[in-house]
Amino acid sequence: MEGDVVADLVKQLVKRILPGQANVSEKSSSNGDHRDTVGERAYQYAMRIIGSRIAPSLASDEVAMAEAIKRQLVLEGRSSDALTFADLHRRFASLSGPGSVENRWAVLYLLRAVSEDQRREGVETRGIATPFTSTLSGPAALGGLQALPKSAEHPKLQVPHSDSPSPSPSPKNTLRNGGIRSSKSQSASSDHGHQGGVLILSKDADNVKSVAIREFVEISQVDLEVTEAALVRDVVYACQGIDGRYVKFDKDQDGYVVDSNVKVPKATRVLVRRLCEVGWLFRRVRNHISESLEDGPLEAIGTVGQAFCAALQEELGDYYRLMAVLETQVYHPIPFMSGGVANNGGNYLSLRRLSVWLAEPLTRMRLMAVLVDDCKTLRGGAMAGAIHMHLQHGDPLVRSFLKRLMRRVCAPIYEMIRRWVLEGEVDDLYGEFFVVAQPVKAEALWRQGYQLQTSMLPSFIPEPLAKRILRTGKSINFLRVCCEDQGWARAAAAAVATVRASANGGGGLGYGETEALESLVVEAAGRIDLHLIQIVYNRYKFRDQCLAIKRYLLLGQGDFIQYLMDLVGPELSLPANTLSAFKLSGTLESAIRASNAQYDDSDILDRLRVKMMPHSDGDRGWDVFSLQYDARDPLTTVFTEDVMARYLRIFNFLWRLKRVEHALSATWQTMKPNCLVARLSAIKGDGVKSELTVVLRRCQTLRNEMNHFVTNLQYYIMFEVLEFSWANFLEEMEVAHDLDELIAAHEKYLGSIVEKALLGERSQLLCKTLFSLFDLILRFRGLADRLFENAREMDASQNSTKQRAKKEFHSATLSGRKSSMSSLSGDFLATIGEEMDGVAVEYSSLLEGFIAQLPAQQHVDLKFLSFRLDFSEFYTRQHMSMSTTPLKFKRTPLKM
Repeated sequence: MEGDVVADLVKQLVKRILPGQANVSEKSSSNGDHRDTVGERAYQYAMRIIGSRIAPSLASDEVAMAEAIKRQLVLEGRSSDALTFADLHRRFASLSGPGSVENRWAVLYLLRAVSEDQRREGVETRGIATPFTSTLSGPAALGGLQALPKSAEHPKLQVPHSDSPSPSPSPKNTLRNGGIRSSKSQSASSDHGHQGGVLILSKDADNVKSVAIREFVEISQVDLEVTEAALVRDVVYACQGIDGRYVKFDKDQDGYVVDSNVKVPKATRVLVRRLCEVGWLFRRVRNHISESLEDGPLEAIGTVGQAFCAALQEELGDYYRLMAVLETQVYHPIPFMSGGVANNGGNYLSLRRLSVWLAEPLTRMRLMAVLVDDCKTLRGGAMAGAIHMHLQHGDPLVRSFLKRLMRRVCAPIYEMIRRWVLEGEVDDLYGEFFVVAQPVKAEALWRQGYQLQTSMLPSFIPEPLAKRILRTGKSINFLRVCCEDQGWARAAAAAVATVRASANGGGGLGYGETEALESLVVEAAGRIDLHLIQIVYNRYKFRDQCLAIKRYLLLGQGDFIQYLMDLVGPELSLPANTLSAFKLSGTLESAIRASNAQYDDSDILDRLRVKMMPHSDGDRGWDVFSLQYDARDPLTTVFTEDVMARYLRIFNFLWRLKRVEHALSATWQTMKPNCLVARLSAIKGDGVKSELTVVLRRCQTLRNEMNHFVTNLQYYIMFEVLEFSWANFLEEMEVAHDLDELIAAHEKYLGSIVEKALLGERSQLLCKTLFSLFDLILRFRGLADRLFENAREMDASQNSTKQRAKKEFHSATLSGRKSSMSSLSGDFLATIGEEMDGVAVEYSSLLEGFIAQLPAQQHVDLKFLSFRLDFSEFYTRQHMSMSTTPLKFKRTPLKM
């Protein structure tokens, strides 16, 4: 039904264009044959055009076609006609509803084509040809559709109207005769009843070039065994990794080449080899995918490698679709001249056209092959980082391709980050994540349980952000495992809600969403770390625990330490192997009850215990006694074994310093009444007692010098070291935002004490000298005790002698006993005096060396200690004089 309507419309169009020759399909009354009029041939030609697949080379743009017609009218000087056409086209375009024309562009195109044909025919034939002849000129004769043959002969041969056959003129002869058959010869042929053949009308000069090109192609293909169409088909097969008939994969040359037995020009071989590079690259990419996903174990490639192969497979899917399109065009014949095969519409493939089609796929395939080579031995974050490095490229095509690829590859990594930051779970079955979990005990969970694996850290994630990601997950696990707290879940949910409500969190996590990732990590880390700090401060009383360690291990509770030293002093003077830890623990309880320490929290006091260090033969109780503070989970994360060992080292130093100070105080208590006795005896003029008075004075002078040193050193340690470091620690504790900062503040506090207290690695020689001074002071205490004990005995003996003298009147026996006692006392005082002089010389030498080493220390506070000890520069001048002269001890001589 629709075909009849089209046929009627075409008939009407022919009648309007050719009104005088429109006797279409009339029958002769005598013989019944069709009258082969011009109108009938035009009608048949038009119907064949409508039924063909000829596609115009122009885009169906109605506006552009209308503008072209108006421009042509203006160029011809017909401006009024151009305005009229514009008005008619406006009205024509405004029609809608029933009776309107949908394909208005085709109508405009037809009108313009008819106008151009009439104008060109008028120029070529100078007004001789008929209107329809000019319409079917040029390409319609040789390159267009042929007339329907009415005989069984070849359509390209003209059938003569005489009985004897004669060959039809060839195109060459036609061109040689001017390429034009006159209308007179045409009418003569019609009068003789010509029924078929080629409708040869006037041709333009371009057909000369077309015929020459066709003849050249026919001549050039005589010596070739393979047509270009066959090579194109094989190249398309090679691009899919399939060997063709003539193009096959050569292992020796590692590529697709044309068979050497086939006669093909060298230029064609080079072109085929270049086009088949896509197939060679395709084989490498496809082999990598098959080896990774099908042949290799999943542990070897991991989830990131699987995502990479899936992304490559998706890109190959687009490549497969392109190959399907090209295969549909392979079977279209290749034209031999321009415009020679108009019914193809240009949908054919040649080697040159194939190079254009494969230009962009070749770029993508090269890039995929490079990525396959670079990532063959990489896994996880290292693979993602390697692909990211190729993104630094100036080609927009390469950048868009890599971004699309990276979104697929990085999806597993970003999912791991999300679960770690919000749930504290390491979802890493194949070891691809940059956070590594280690099986450790609860007390070592924070420090050793999770580590940052830099080899798996992608280059597009900064290291500070990676450390914050690590700390956030550690905080969740610390709260869950060590603190048995679930409040982190509310903090994580609040962080997610905040990020989603902000502008940066709308796109979700993925490659290229760095701001969204950073916002999520910062928000989650801030909320979870704040919750953790509150738990440590409030539930586990971290501040109180630190203060308790300062008061008991760092001897900050003065009354407790004094009571403890008074109570355990007699016990600690015994050999170490005779001490009982249980008895010393009872003494510790007594010291607590006797001091203000009894008002402290019972939980803190229960943690304080006596510890006996390993001892050897000859050690005393003072050498092995120490106090221990029992830190419990989860505070063992801060107070680790190493930290408590350093606290123990500081306690032993302070306990030794306190013992020396206590010894000097005891010496003063012993010295005070004996000095009074010696002073009274000196007034009476006894020679032995006068010598005792000199020794006692020397002892008191040396004790004052030692007390000056110990007092200033103790002041420096207790105030400038311990109290100053504690004040700084409290300030840093207040501003700590996470557990790492809290641990760092405590490490800084403890490290400051160790360095300033001469216990650091750089103060080993100075510390050794200091301990030698402590031993010398304790040795002096022993000499002083012996001296004052002898002084008391002498005084008691003198008093008893006087009482007996009153009863016995100066007998000879009494006189002999008195002389022997005087001799014994003189020898003892001489021995004590020599030992005292030796202690004084050694003490002066050690002290001067100690003070001389202080300015060379790195810490500035140690230099201020030298100012306190040698404020008058007495030891400095003495040290300078001793460095130039032999060592001598200058003292006041004893007067007998």
